Amino acid sequence: MTQEKTGADVEVRIYSIATSLTESIIFLDEIEGSRILPIWIGPMEAQAIAIRLSGYPSPRPMTHDLLFSVIKTLNLTVKRVTITDIVENTYYSHLHLADPDGGNLRLVDSRPSDAVALAVRFGCPIYINERVFGKTQVLSKPITEDEVTKFKHDLKNLKPNDIIGQLLGGGPKPGPGEEGEEEEEGEEKREGEEEDDE
Repeated sequence: MTQEKTGADVEVRIYSIATSLTESIIFLDEIEGSRILPIWIGPMEAQAIAIRLSGYPSPRPMTHDLLFSVIKTLNLTVKRVTITDIVENTYYSHLHLADPDGGNLRLVDSRPSDAVALAVRFGCPIYINERVFGKTQVLSKPITEDEVTKFKHDLKNLKPNDIIGQLLGGGPKPGPGEEGEEEEEGEEKREGEEEDDE
């Protein structure tokens, strides 16, 4: 199957994950650039990504481990995942499934959280189409080591609803009349997963 004729794909990696009991945000930063894309995901998907990154072995296969095993058993691999678009505040992505030699490429529709959870299991690269950066708000990566340390510390200590307002604005937390707007914006930027969550 041929590649879609869209803008360039930018390789990213997982920069950080911020989570609470009800929601989580994964931050993807471009490897050769300064932009960070935050995507709201479900806590279970965030846990599936974090567990694999930590190297903690699950005693029994979780859903993404099962899917990994099924794909491998069918003698296929995930060559890469691509976050392809955002439409009406819902992100879209594809798994690039192929034979082990890279042939017989197929694109499979996926939520970004599931795509990233599989990417960390297959050890494959993650890409974001350039048009996604153009359609949503992005953060700028800190430059110095001190800024990086402070940025990551702030991410761990902020609630997901607070993060975008503080990091994009670079200022203090929103006042009493503004907090609801930030929360609604966070809800809109969700991946559209509530209906699918188990």
